Amino acid sequence: MFLHRRQSLCLWGSLALAMLGPAVASEPLTLSQILDLTLKNNPELVAARAQVQGAEGDLITAKAYPNPEIQMGAGESVARDAGVLRGALGGVDIAQPIELPYVRRPRREAGEAGVEAASASYRVVSLNVLTRVKQAFYNVLRQQELLRMTEANRELLESIRDKIRLRVEVGESSRYELVKAEAEQLGATKNRESAALRVEQAKTALRAFIGGALPPKIEIVGELPSEIPPPDLDKLRDSVLQNHPALVQARAEVDRAKSQLELEQALRYPQPTIKAGVYREPHLEQWRVDLIVPLPLWNQRQGPIARAAADRARADALANQQQLSLVYELDTAITAFRIASQQIETFESGLLREAESALKVAEAAYRLGERGILDYLDAQRTFQAVRVDYINALFDKNAALLEIERLRAQDYQDQPL
Repeated sequence: MFLHRRQSLCLWGSLALAMLGPAVASEPLTLSQILDLTLKNNPELVAARAQVQGAEGDLITAKAYPNPEIQMGAGESVARDAGVLRGALGGVDIAQPIELPYVRRPRREAGEAGVEAASASYRVVSLNVLTRVKQAFYNVLRQQELLRMTEANRELLESIRDKIRLRVEVGESSRYELVKAEAEQLGATKNRESAALRVEQAKTALRAFIGGALPPKIEIVGELPSEIPPPDLDKLRDSVLQNHPALVQARAEVDRAKSQLELEQALRYPQPTIKAGVYREPHLEQWRVDLIVPLPLWNQRQGPIARAAADRARADALANQQQLSLVYELDTAITAFRIASQQIETFESGLLREAESALKVAEAAYRLGERGILDYLDAQRTFQAVRVDYINALFDKNAALLEIERLRAQDYQDQPL
């Protein structure tokens, strides 16, 4: 009995692993695939698309005509005097509110401005989300490169430690050099573990943008761009102030607030209703056409008009604030781009070669016995620090360029992947 149950458990376990195998063993993902998944599954983009659909529904409502009303009644006529006929009563009324052009036009324009604002808002959200996804993607690549560096450094220090141990055993080196080498190797192991943790954290951040559409274990492939063409910074400001969807959205909000204010002001004037009906009595039949006009005596819409005027002033202020914010973000991104470019130029013009040459000299001197292990390890740490700073500078330059592309409102389909 126990054996049969154990075999059943093993069988079910094998089936479960077979079903989970394809989900766990996923193909490496590129930047283009990550962006496609983000466009489909990111919650912010889904919400922004729903907002556009809602604005389109509001426009349909704004264009709709008011419905007519029908009223029917029936009763009994009872005679109290002689000679008066008695019998059934009945009547039908149809009423149609009349929407005047000066009311219908601003309401339609407000709906159209709402659709334009929602569409621009979706593009703003799309630009922001895709930019953050790209930065998160490149951060994974950076952390993976740093992890490879720490692994290579740990292997190197392990090799150095083993060589020093042999030299200590044969009496060619002091015990202190072995202690120092072991301490450096332990430090390298700790750095490798920290780098591996940062890789997983970077992947978790990337997975959050995609909306949980990634398997638990993913592999990211790509490389940090080293040759990045600089943007035309002189023409960049005018392009941002003309084409950025955040400003398009702000201007559409101003237009919508303006149309809403015009609508509220137009609604102060009475909107008539035409009413037609037929009434039947035992001794006669009546046909009537009435014109119903409300009298704006007690409510002249002072409150809605004041609210719409305040919304108009608020929309103007937010549009100005949005323009100032974009100019500040652009200046910040340009400054970051120039600083990172200068740092990369410094590294590539000689700092990397100098650090590598210093390491080779220290290694040769240590092998010849002219220098101790401390000098060699110091040169190794310096070289690793320079390489880390160089990779970080590449990432910072790319992040600044991505920010500039976001401000230029360059869509994902138009960007080189």
